[in-house]
Amino acid sequence: MSVIQRENIISVIVITYNQEKTIKRTLDSITMQQCHLPVEIVIGEDCSTDNTKGVIQDYIHEAERNSSLKKFSFNLISSTINKGIIDNYFDCLQACNGKYIADCAGDDYWTDEKKLEKAVCMMENDPSITLVHTNWQFVDEKDGAVSDSGRQQFDAPVTNGKEMLEAIICQTDRPIIHLCTALYRADTIMEAYKEDTFLFRNKEFGCEDLQIAFMLAQKGNIAYIPDITLNYSIGHDSVSNQPSNRKQYIFVARTTNLSHYLSKRFCIQSANTEKYFERRLFALCMFAFRAKDRELRNRIHDYQKDWNTVPSFRIKLVRMIMNSNATWETALFIRKIVLLLKKCK
Repeated sequence: MSVIQRENIISVIVITYNQEKTIKRTLDSITMQQCHLPVEIVIGEDCSTDNTKGVIQDYIHEAERNSSLKKFSFNLISSTINKGIIDNYFDCLQACNGKYIADCAGDDYWTDEKKLEKAVCMMENDPSITLVHTNWQFVDEKDGAVSDSGRQQFDAPVTNGKEMLEAIICQTDRPIIHLCTALYRADTIMEAYKEDTFLFRNKEFGCEDLQIAFMLAQKGNIAYIPDITLNYSIGHDSVSNQPSNRKQYIFVARTTNLSHYLSKRFCIQSANTEKYFERRLFALCMFAFRAKDRELRNRIHDYQKDWNTVPSFRIKLVRMIMNSNATWETALFIRKIVLLLKKCK
């Protein structure tokens, strides 16, 4: 089997879809980086219906004429069909030539011009580190307000990755590792990709970042830099913030299936994982309830069985309410009144 000879450069993956208003900002945050290694920017443009592709092409054209950006090269991978986030990301990953890989989504942007330099220096000095990540913050696209992202659970400079595996599986709010802040070793993730391509390419797992973070933690040490280097965009629809209860139900079900797959494969079972799967099952109940969707309600039993989850009282209660249209309608009406009263306070 031939071994890919990777260049001593950093490849930055940018996946984008219908982000004509933000993609230039993302690319600016990458080309402002001051790093001793050259940077290759691999852009996965997933058949946008707006002018995202045109904005990118204009940006590349201008950048290639700018002598101050000679350390940056571009590879635009433009799809003629909408592939979705899974295939878009991993097609880009396979196109990367760099020894190190970073990523920045097309609606987010880096805020620290030394982000890549800080991370790559740590990895060059310590071969046991498979990934370096940093602190980050939210930015609201509606008003530009910036807010704190919360406490970092593993804030030591270097942590044995295996100590993080359960937490990565069980994350529901703040990600243990925000991949858009990370720099990781290409050879390490490609080794994991070859070992279990299903883990990375299965579209029913719904996301691309959790399995990457997990496998890099499973295979080495994880370094953390407390500096804020990323503004993570909120206040709009996204993969993890769907515009309807039905779509959010599907996203949560898929990512929980991913966590369950990892839990089974690596024999990670504890009171924490049991609590996690119960919480996710309850979340599905509530999405189905708010959507008043009988099909979604009927799927819950299958997820309960697949995840080997013992239903709690609150799950039993919501499912009981959804057993008849009358109680379902009444409960939705009561919920509506309660929400109105809260707004009036």
